[in-house]
Amino acid sequence: MSARPHALNIRARRPRSRLVRLPLLAAAATALALTSACSSGTTAASPGGDAAGKPVQGGSIVFAVDTEPVSFDIHASPQDITGAIQRNVFDSLVSQSADGSFHPWLATSWEVSSDYKTYTFHLRHDVTFTDGTKFDADAVKANFDHIVAPSTKSQYAASLLGPYTGTQVVDPYTVKVSFSQSFAPFLQAASTPYLGFYSPAAIKKYGAGLAAGGPDDVGTGPYVFAGYTKGQSAVLTRNPNYHWGPATAAHQGAAYLNQITVRFLPEDSVRVGALTSGQIQVAAAVPPVQVQQVTANPQLKAYAGKAPGAVYSLVLNTTVAPLDDQRVREAIQRGIDLDTDVKSVYFGVNQRAWSPLSPSTPDYDASLEGAWKFDPALANQLLDQAGWTGRDSAGYRTKNGKRLTVEWPLMPQQYIREQRDVLGQAIQGDLKKIGVEITRPRLDIGTYIAKVYGGKEGIADYSWARFDPDVLRLYFNSASEPAKGGQNATFYKDAQLDQWTDQGEATLDPATRSSVYQQTQRRATVDLSLIVPVYVDNVTIGATSKLHGFHLDPNTWADFYDAWLGN
Repeated sequence: MSARPHALNIRARRPRSRLVRLPLLAAAATALALTSACSSGTTAASPGGDAAGKPVQGGSIVFAVDTEPVSFDIHASPQDITGAIQRNVFDSLVSQSADGSFHPWLATSWEVSSDYKTYTFHLRHDVTFTDGTKFDADAVKANFDHIVAPSTKSQYAASLLGPYTGTQVVDPYTVKVSFSQSFAPFLQAASTPYLGFYSPAAIKKYGAGLAAGGPDDVGTGPYVFAGYTKGQSAVLTRNPNYHWGPATAAHQGAAYLNQITVRFLPEDSVRVGALTSGQIQVAAAVPPVQVQQVTANPQLKAYAGKAPGAVYSLVLNTTVAPLDDQRVREAIQRGIDLDTDVKSVYFGVNQRAWSPLSPSTPDYDASLEGAWKFDPALANQLLDQAGWTGRDSAGYRTKNGKRLTVEWPLMPQQYIREQRDVLGQAIQGDLKKIGVEITRPRLDIGTYIAKVYGGKEGIADYSWARFDPDVLRLYFNSASEPAKGGQNATFYKDAQLDQWTDQGEATLDPATRSSVYQQTQRRATVDLSLIVPVYVDNVTIGATSKLHGFHLDPNTWADFYDAWLGN
């Protein structure tokens, strides 16, 4: 989609340095669950549409997703689903197009210092929060300061601000954001909803209550967060005063749809069944086994794209025995038959991964493909070398009378995406064959977060949607501590990984970034066995063919701003 001129007709001043370019039930049970989940009366109310295809305003849709956010607070939550939903409610300083370039949004223009330590943004003068307060320089400062405040307990947004030292209000509509060291990825970070803006009055009034969602979440976006019913739905209603859409959008002004009801339907069969029967209009996370069912239906459309950023991986905690021994980590990596496991669960739609970085992300290292294959003989040899030579009655390896056991906890079922629990069973089976016991206790979400981020678990598993290779810094730089909003659940401290990811953070030079990020991928995966990249998520969203103007953004999230209902 080509970018349209900004509403103010002001072009963004290019940064003075190089512009970067870059989340089965039985039949009777299924029917019951579907009736319960979709019986609120919220269905598509099509305004008819224009015969020539001209967008029209009106109508409501139901958008079914497979996971429910633990927290709706964009400044605290690390979840893709939080960003995907709240993108409709919260705007950003800049927008990013599919080619990776940046364009105006709440900022009309910006300058970047040659050392990437300061970013000066010139803001629109006509933006208001949905509580009626003005969006201005003070609001930018209040939000960025809120993100890094210890009381916010940010699990992701704080890391997107990197070495942030503060925001200076230059005048009511000009801000200067400063960092203690060069921080080249900031523009990309500033395009994400996680660095979006709450009304300062809402931050002051609700604080930690922002996690609850609903009307307390006051943004400037095209939709208002009108209500939330835990376990069922979130309701977003059209913001009629919105006229400051991103320059990358196909139109300016208010969104076309009157209402979006986000349904939480974790059962794949229920979600896709609701789409094919017309009870909902958009379904996220269409499972690979049902993609053909959607694409073959003339009443539906499928939108697909490989998620950028970090692929779904097993992240190995190097501070917990026996994973503190690299031989054990490599044995686990080589003892999993990923080609077979990924194909059997995802039917060829999702491909097995070779790097922690997705192929759709800039600076992906394709040379890793085939570099570390399934090799149970090597895995057994490594475990023998590590001293795990005994076997107990169940066939698991032992050393000094202790079983070789690694704990990999499960979240509550409602937070598990893409049949990852099923895939986990296959991985457990593979590792049992080489004598490694993988235990999977089911933890409540609070305990899960506390133990994983506190470094108490052997294996964590997650992916991270972000259209920038700086995600590698979050995963492997020793300063990216989970307790401080980072994502380095390997807890490994390596001077070389720190140096490379620091270099990547400090420049937009393509040659430098390509070199350091590709070296980071190889060292983390092959040389140190810190991670087991598992699969690349080929995101598929199904929608009624009556929905027009809909697309996936660079993060492969559903973008409803230009969407409208027709024939």
